[in-house]
Amino acid sequence: MSRDALYRLVAVSKEFAGPTEPVRVLRKVDLTIESGESLAVLGASGSGKTTLLHILGTLDTVTSGDIFLNDVNLNKLGERQRAGLRNRDIGFVFQFHHLLPEFSTLENVAMPGIIAGKGRNESLRLAKEALDMVDMGHRMEHKVTTLSGGERQRAAIARAILLRPRVLLADEPTGNLDEENGSMIGDLLISLNKELGMTFVVVTHNPDLAGLMHRRVELRLGELYAQ
Repeated sequence: MSRDALYRLVAVSKEFAGPTEPVRVLRKVDLTIESGESLAVLGASGSGKTTLLHILGTLDTVTSGDIFLNDVNLNKLGERQRAGLRNRDIGFVFQFHHLLPEFSTLENVAMPGIIAGKGRNESLRLAKEALDMVDMGHRMEHKVTTLSGGERQRAAIARAILLRPRVLLADEPTGNLDEENGSMIGDLLISLNKELGMTFVVVTHNPDLAGLMHRRVELRLGELYAQ
C-alpha cells in the first residue's frame, strides 16, 4: 500500500571544513522516506550515516540541496522554528541513552512534555503510558542509575515516543547492548512502528536489526545505494 512521503531529500550534500580543503561527507543524496515505514541506514564508520540522521533530525543543516519534512523545506526555517519542529515532530534514540541520573525513570521520560509546555501532571501521565508501552511501568519510580543497559534504552525509547512524534530517529540503538538485549530492543522498535504507525529511521551496524526494517539503504563514502 502506498504511503505519503514524510521526508524528501533532493541532491543533499554536506561538507565540513578541513585543514586544507572541505571534507564532503554526503554527496548529492536523493531519498524519500514514506510515512509509517521503517528504514535502516547501513554503512562503514565514516560513511556519513550519523550526519544524515542529524540532518533528518534538524540537528544539522545541508551544504547544498533541499530537505523537506511534510513538504516544509527545512532549509527555509530559522533555528527557533527548527527547534519547535524538532520537539514536536521528531523523537531521538542514541547509542548512549542520555538519561539524567538525578531523576527517576518516570521524570526522565516526562522531560519532552515539560519542555513542550505541558503541565507536570499531564507530562507524567503521558510518561506512564509510554513506559507501559515499553514494558517498563514496574521501574518508573526507580532512579535510572539502578536500571540495566537494556532497561535504560527502553526508557530512552519511551521518552522519544512520549509526544507521539511523526518520526523516531535512532543512532545505533543496540550498539552498546549485548546480543539478547539488542534483540529485545529491535523487536520493541518494530512493535512500536506497527502499533503507533510512526516512521522509524535506524542507523546501525547490526545486520539483525537492519533485517527487521521494511527497507534498507547503504551509505558508501557519502553516496546512497539501495539494498
